[in-house]
Amino acid sequence: MGGFAYNWNDYVLALPITLLALFAIGILLIDLMIPPETKWANAVTALIGVVFSAAGVVKIQSWMQQHHSIGTIGMMRTMMMDRFALYFFYLFLAGTAVAILMSVRYMKDEHENHGEYYALMLLSVIGMMCMAAGGDIVLIFIGLELMAISTYVLVGFLRRDRRSNEAALKYLLLGAFSSGIFAYGLSLLYGLTGRTNLTDINRQLTILLAREPHNPVAIIALLTTITGLLFKVAAVPFHQWAPDAYEGAPTCITGFMSVAVKAAGWAMLLRILLWGLYPMRNIWAPMLVFVSIATMTGANFAALTQTNTKRLLAYSSIAHVGYMLLGLIAGTATELNPDGVKGILVYLLVYTFMNLGAFGVITSLRHRNVIGDELDDLNGLYARAPVEAVLMLIFLLSLAGIPPLAGFWGKYFIFLSLIETGHYALASLGVLYSVFGLYYYLKMANAMFMSQPEEEAALPVSWSMRAALAITGFATLFIGIMPERFIAMVNWTLGMAQSATVARVIR
Repeated sequence: MGGFAYNWNDYVLALPITLLALFAIGILLIDLMIPPETKWANAVTALIGVVFSAAGVVKIQSWMQQHHSIGTIGMMRTMMMDRFALYFFYLFLAGTAVAILMSVRYMKDEHENHGEYYALMLLSVIGMMCMAAGGDIVLIFIGLELMAISTYVLVGFLRRDRRSNEAALKYLLLGAFSSGIFAYGLSLLYGLTGRTNLTDINRQLTILLAREPHNPVAIIALLTTITGLLFKVAAVPFHQWAPDAYEGAPTCITGFMSVAVKAAGWAMLLRILLWGLYPMRNIWAPMLVFVSIATMTGANFAALTQTNTKRLLAYSSIAHVGYMLLGLIAGTATELNPDGVKGILVYLLVYTFMNLGAFGVITSLRHRNVIGDELDDLNGLYARAPVEAVLMLIFLLSLAGIPPLAGFWGKYFIFLSLIETGHYALASLGVLYSVFGLYYYLKMANAMFMSQPEEEAALPVSWSMRAALAITGFATLFIGIMPERFIAMVNWTLGMAQSATVARVIR
């Protein structure tokens, strides 16, 4: 293998991934042995696997701190284990743990409580970790496909539900098409540079573009690669799969996709654009301006007309991608402004908890013959489940960016970075659409607090769902009111000190 060999560090770096793989296989074996009434043991095993994997991430982090290292490269230079990767590992594992808690009662009510469900969730997280830590386009693509194939199956896991089957088929076809375009772009990059390592691609592109600034093959490679990336984060016009997949999937998987899969897409997008294709930022940055405006406009207007809560939150999720793209535009406007990328990382952190919480409340509405994902199902929720209704209001206001909730900080850093880099028109547009988005969030709040309930009985909520809602509710409030520790964590990820402006605002 050209002089490369595995060493002990490689096995330590792969520890979180290895543990998840072992637990995924373990769940498949345990599922064969346990009777139907104790299928909850699969969820417990999956949760233990997530905890063990998180312990592996902590071990890598402590090793890096002991050696005063900001990162290391392993697995024959394919894995880039830096602070950026560790940050996303924690995000994936936190989102997965909450999604597992949301799934226990829901999958039992749907009579689809199988071990494969939890095994696929853990396998998809392995793919996400490869995407976040990939320093080589081959590893990134393998991770992407592992995550995507696992997610296709999870979306269609309700085998008796035609909506679930249809959503999975649409997602599979569009996902395969986008993966083909993405793979074509990566193959062109390899053909141009003769390298698959992102750092080497960056170096070779710098030399190539200095000699030939408008190389047509390089531009086609960029366009096809960025199309694949924008599909995975569901930006307009590559968003068509999201509302259908979100509506048809089991609600707990919709929540999982909206945070973990979305975060993995962002990790891959940032890795490739900032590590590999940074020399071409003069071409892709203006493109992202148009994409972000189209995404915010299209998603916010589409959300207004929705009567299905999952579709409404899907379009809301697409709109948030538009805001985060603004952060990337500001973050790459000058080489000295990391606040834009910082805004994206803060946004993904707070989004994990507030969006999972919102989907958690919608998941809890599923009982007996009630599907629970229409806007009318929220009618009078406050009378039937006051705690869930108040939590849902907190999550919705946080999604709208209302202080002092967690969602405010994501938007604050994005808009701050836009103002710092002189993008005043984009900042104004972002603020305008944030106010616009408040309307459809309050439409859901109005149904919960002002409408009459269609059934009087109290809403039955399982202990695992209560735990999931407690975690997400607490995190949304705690990050919003006391953000210092979390902002310091993002600063640590990007290896920088907190700016004086932010320090003043927090005080």
